[in-house]
Order: sequence, then structure tokens, then C-alpha cells
Amino acid sequence: MRAAVVSSRLCSLRPPQAAAASPARRSRLVLLPLQQRRVQHSRQRLAGPRAQADGHKGGSDAATAKEQQLAAQRAERAAARKREQVIYQFAAVAATTLITATAGFATYYRIVWHLSNGDAFPYLELAATLALCAGAAFGMEMYARWVHKDMWHDNPIGWILHKSHHEPRTGPFEANDIYALVNALPAMGLCLYGFLRPDVWGGVCFGAGLGITLFGISYMFVHDGLVHRRFPVGPIAELPAMKRIVLAHQLHHSEKYGGVPFGMFLGPQELEAVGAGPELDRMVAELEASKAKKQATAAARR
Repeated sequence: MRAAVVSSRLCSLRPPQAAAASPARRSRLVLLPLQQRRVQHSRQRLAGPRAQADGHKGGSDAATAKEQQLAAQRAERAAARKREQVIYQFAAVAATTLITATAGFATYYRIVWHLSNGDAFPYLELAATLALCAGAAFGMEMYARWVHKDMWHDNPIGWILHKSHHEPRTGPFEANDIYALVNALPAMGLCLYGFLRPDVWGGVCFGAGLGITLFGISYMFVHDGLVHRRFPVGPIAELPAMKRIVLAHQLHHSEKYGGVPFGMFLGPQELEAVGAGPELDRMVAELEASKAKKQATAAARR
């Protein structure tokens, strides 16, 4: 009886609003976790595409950065190659100009020297000089064919320097360039001896030195400039004979026919001698077709 009275008194002390609101509060307490889950789920749904977009954006940014890095590396290599070409071209043009001017002056001075002593015009000596000049130039092609194969490829000692020419080059020069200086020494010796000796034998030696020099200059421009593109050589690359020489030397580097050709200017004839003429003709045709295709594509873009 006392418990009932105490309970009734406690109930009477509770505010009527709280007593009336307790069922709604209980419903809110039940519904609140469900609403929170719904809001959280909505936020996750909204955040999902954003996260994917951020992920795609991050991947795209990484790809763009990598492309930019590769482009910078390519530009750096192209700039380095351009610097190497400029250095080698300067050396080639300077050497050619100096040698040609010296040879021309020496030839002129030899003739004036004879005439200043009251001698007749040295026609025989001049003819010997010109004949040996042409003969030495042709003979150097034969010499280059022999020394290239037997002394630079087949000889282990000669290969020590020449192998740099068959490997990727770093810088404007390579160890193989030493051979150019070695071959220049006898040419300079012959020219000097022939210049100081005022007779037919002097003209012969002088002409031989000029012929070796002429071959060396031509070899430098065709082999180093045209074939291996160590410096630009201008429109001579469009000459049909030069195209065959270039492709023939490319076959030498491929070693498809045992290294043939070992010569330079008569390289196509060496290939024909070993039955590789049709291969060279096919390469020339492919080169012409590729060039025509590029020209057609460039014309279509205009």
C-alpha cells in the first residue's frame, strides 16, 4: 500500500510535457540511428564519384608529368645532338677550308716559282701533278677497302680503335677518328716534299699528296656527314649515286654480307660482286617509296 502511494506521488511530480513527450522521444531515439545511417550512406554515394574523379585526375596528372619528363629528355638529347653536329661541322669546314686554301696556294706558288726563274711553263710537271692527284684519289679507295677489312676489322689491334665506330657514340668525336689523322700524315709529307722539289718527281709526289687529301675530304663529307649524319651536308643527299652509297654502307654496319662493302665510294660495286645487288636495289626502292609517302602526307596536311 505504501509502495503504491510512493509511486503515485513520484508520477505526480513528473512534468506533464515530459510524460506526454516520452513516446515521441522514444521513437526519435529509435529513428535517429537509421537517419544517421541514411545520411552517411548518402555522403558515401556522393563521395564515391568524387573519389573516382580525384583518382582519375591523379592518374591523369601522373601521366601528364611523365609525358612532360619524356619530352624534356627528348628535347635535351636533340639539343645535345645539335651541339655535337655544330662542333663537328665547324671542325670539318675549318679543316677543309684550310687544307683547300693551302693546296691551292701551294700549287699556284709552285708554278710561279718556276716562272720566276725564267723557266718555261711546267706543263709536264702540272700534268703529272693532276694525273697523280686523280690516281691517288682512286688508289685511296682501294687502300681504304683493304685497310678497313684486314687492319681494322680482322686485326684485333686495329679493332681496338675502330670498334668505337660500330658502337653508339657519345660526344662529337670517337676513337676511330684517330685513323683520319694517321692517314693525313703521309698526305702532308708528300705535299711538303713535292712542294720543295722543283722537278717532275716533285710534281708527282705533290699530286699524290693532293689526291690523298682530296679523298680524305670527300670521305669525311660523305661518310661522316651524309651516312652517319654527324653534320648536315646539304642537297648532295638527294643524288641517286649518294643514296646507293649511303645504303651500301648501312649494309656494312649490319654485317649481313660479312661486312661487305669495306670501301666507300665503290661500295655498291662490292655488293654487286657478292650477289647483293638486288638487296641494294630493294632498299633504294623502299627509301624512295617512303620519301614519296612522307611528301604526300605533308601535302595533304596543307
